[in-house]
Amino acid sequence: MMISTKGRYGLRLMIDLAKEGGERPVPVKEIAKRQDISEKYLEQIISQFSKAGLVKSIRGAQGGYVLTKPASEITAGEILRAAEGSIAPVECCEIGCDHSEGCVTFGLYKRIKDAVDSVVDSTTIADMLADAGITL
Repeated sequence: MMISTKGRYGLRLMIDLAKEGGERPVPVKEIAKRQDISEKYLEQIISQFSKAGLVKSIRGAQGGYVLTKPASEITAGEILRAAEGSIAPVECCEIGCDHSEGCVTFGLYKRIKDAVDSVVDSTTIADMLADAGITL
């Protein structure tokens, strides 16, 4: 499984918001500058995150985005799925196929999916920050 640019940038965006601790809304322009990512591309990603309920927008002169939950409650899995859609190694793990029943490789793909899900669904933004030596 390869995480796309959208997924990688999405993780960076959410970590950047978490560092602000929800104390103030953060404009996309600020995040784009700090992360050296196109503002236009971040706007597309943050729109998906807003629809997924991970962030909310605050309007006005001092507006921007904040996390909807504490960083300790938002997992890498939620972020990656909001950015990428499925994170399964092959499509048949998500929707099945005509050959799933007798497929010799299906068990391998399923174990890979389960292992990835286990890691991303048990790792929060706060965990990633702590791993980097950053405390909230």
